[in-house]
Amino acid sequence: MGVVVTWFDSCLDDIANVLMTTKPLLHALIPLVGDLARDLPAAERYRRLLHALRALLPCDAAALLRLDGEVLVPLAVDGLGADTMGRRFRIDQHPRFAALLQAGGPLRFPADSPLPDPYDGLVDGVDGHLPVHDCVGCAVHLDDRPWGLLTLDALDPDRFSEADLATLQSFGHLAAATVSVAGRIAQLQSRVERESLRAEGFRQAAAPRARSLIGRSPALRELLKQIGLVAGSDLPVLIQGETGVGKELVAEALHAASSRAARPMISLNCAALPDTLVESELFGHVRGAFTGAVGERPGKFELAHGGTLFLDEVGELALPVQAKLLRVLQSGQLQRLGSDRDHHVDVRLIAASNRNLADEVRAGRLRADFYHRLSVYPLPVPPLRERGRDVLLLAGFFLEESRSRLGLGGLRLDAGAQAALLAYDWPGNVRELEHLLGRSVLKALGRHAQRPRILSLEAVDMDLPGQAGGALVDVADDAVAASPPTAALRQGEGHSLRDAVQAFERTLVVDTLAAHDFNGAAAARALGIDRGNLVRLARRLGVSMRRPEARADLPVGGR
Repeated sequence: MGVVVTWFDSCLDDIANVLMTTKPLLHALIPLVGDLARDLPAAERYRRLLHALRALLPCDAAALLRLDGEVLVPLAVDGLGADTMGRRFRIDQHPRFAALLQAGGPLRFPADSPLPDPYDGLVDGVDGHLPVHDCVGCAVHLDDRPWGLLTLDALDPDRFSEADLATLQSFGHLAAATVSVAGRIAQLQSRVERESLRAEGFRQAAAPRARSLIGRSPALRELLKQIGLVAGSDLPVLIQGETGVGKELVAEALHAASSRAARPMISLNCAALPDTLVESELFGHVRGAFTGAVGERPGKFELAHGGTLFLDEVGELALPVQAKLLRVLQSGQLQRLGSDRDHHVDVRLIAASNRNLADEVRAGRLRADFYHRLSVYPLPVPPLRERGRDVLLLAGFFLEESRSRLGLGGLRLDAGAQAALLAYDWPGNVRELEHLLGRSVLKALGRHAQRPRILSLEAVDMDLPGQAGGALVDVADDAVAASPPTAALRQGEGHSLRDAVQAFERTLVVDTLAAHDFNGAAAARALGIDRGNLVRLARRLGVSMRRPEARADLPVGGR
């Protein structure tokens, strides 16, 4: 802190020396002194500096250039063509610039100077060769070393005088203070940003990962084997599986087994954000990039620097975002929204989707190059119906969570409840199991006037499809066989169990939609699932959620 105070005192001394000069100079410099205490972008500081300089020493063009090795880079120009900002002036090719850097103070070039002018053809309002004119400039020094140049050009060959050189020299001191302030502010902002990123990274890394992949089935053992194979590499991984299978847990397992485990894993659900905000979330933004952007904000890529970025539902990204994301994956370079400054990131990408992304490419909804960049190592996650008795192990985990949350002494499944869980097809996978058990515990508690020491869940508490009166349905029972869903199951005779279950699901979804006048939200509540899951289930089963008359109005091929 003492170093900053000493530096600021030095700046004030320079400014005080400047303010001891003429009254016009005082009027020109007062606004600039006020700017030193304001939070301004560096480009705006430099623009105001040149504006004040031209007010003090009227001329046709002014420029501030920064010395970068053997070239001079324009930081601000006034009265010169817009393309000047893109130029890089090599000192060995521009003797006027070399003379200014070597001079001990401000320098005026005579109108008949034989040295070529770097701005020939660049001054606004002058076509072709720059006529005889007046030109002055001075070097800007920081820490007794040349930092850059201030230059002024006037078409009037007698515009500047020797007195103007002294004024320019005084102004050069303020230019040095302005440059120093801009540099210090940029350093402080960069330090704050780095510390913020570090703090967020450590917070993410320290966040408890309470859940892990549970099970002993061959399908899960194969998944764990694949995780062990790829975790140690930096290859992008594409996790694919149905809704609710635990794709985020797989991503967490990959990160935990990787060399990046000490760094954060940052997650983003691409389906949960509107297209207008996805870019800001991924790449960050600067102040003023869009309405409501009141400050700079790093994106998920920068927060995940050194660690892992997990993009869930990556198939939901719009095509323009896919193109920008592809560039970051290829080069590691990104630009915040509204900025042209590159940021380098070192991130291991893990993506997930419940869609078949190869089908999405064929349908034109996903870029082929983006898909191939994501799916370097595809990792399918088995659905719960293929994991056998893992259902009971997972049920034990969720029941223990419920027992602890509700303060119960014990919580168990009776034989009927276990049989019901094993017999069900679990279209919503592990997530459906978790939600069903949470409801079932509350229903079981409701059957007791007093809270028991050990609560047993029965099949009736599950309220699973395929049950009647709390017991598993006997398909030989004539009364049950007469019901529409069971009739659908009987129509599947001679086919696989999966075909029969899909027929049952299709009939149940169609009947529920019809009973609720094709109101998706109401039908989803009746089925005990959320609307998003109902939409995906209907799409998988080939069921339309529109009213029949609405479908009749659609053109051929419409949805």
